[in-house]
Amino acid sequence: MAEDLVLDTAIRDWVLVPLSVVMVLIGVLRYFVSKLMRSHQAPDLKVVKEGQVILRARNLRAASGFIPAKSFRSRKTYFTNEENGLLHVPKGQSQNAQAQMFSDPNLAMDMMKKNLSMIIPQTLTFAWVNFFFSGFVAAKIPFPLTQRFRGMLQNGIDLSTVDVSYVSSRSWYFLNLFGLRGLFSLILGEENAMDDTQRMMQMSGFGFDPSRSLSAEKDGIDIIQHDWALPKMEKRAEDALKKLLK
Repeated sequence: MAEDLVLDTAIRDWVLVPLSVVMVLIGVLRYFVSKLMRSHQAPDLKVVKEGQVILRARNLRAASGFIPAKSFRSRKTYFTNEENGLLHVPKGQSQNAQAQMFSDPNLAMDMMKKNLSMIIPQTLTFAWVNFFFSGFVAAKIPFPLTQRFRGMLQNGIDLSTVDVSYVSSRSWYFLNLFGLRGLFSLILGEENAMDDTQRMMQMSGFGFDPSRSLSAEKDGIDIIQHDWALPKMEKRAEDALKKLLK
């Protein structure tokens, strides 16, 4: 049977609150440091143009039913024509995103700076937490949880008799590490807030590959079966008005 613990208020004052404040301050400091390390480059006009073409193709796919069949066919030919279509990528012109990163030293340097701004603070913070706060039961979740959450909430505590709702200091560090996006959106703004989950996803990528996106949009438009959503619209509007007037 799980045991109920009485948490000392000193744990709140010297473990829970300092750990939370430090995680927030490190997140804000890391944002400004990464902003200073970021190199400002003029956008590639070719990449911007291809991105706008992709957005236009997506809008066409989403609203294809609101234009007549003749207009849809002309737009489809304009985008997917094998000779000069905007979405057509000739063979041999597509470039691998990884090869593009290594061919551009500035892009590779920005990637390395982004990784360092994430890895170094995380490593130092985890070492600090593990050295000073290891083994503390820092908080308690105010609702019951199943045994599956024990490994996530009680990292560093090897006691199976403690209720699952109690959170260790090390687990509290990980909860703050991956769950502060809402707070950062209030402090830094929604466009600047990014949690470490998204940073890890960016670390695994090697940049934007426009040729692959163009080919995917071309295939998406090719398989669309046009179904006009506005036939006999006047008749439908007339029937709707008659129902309202009755």
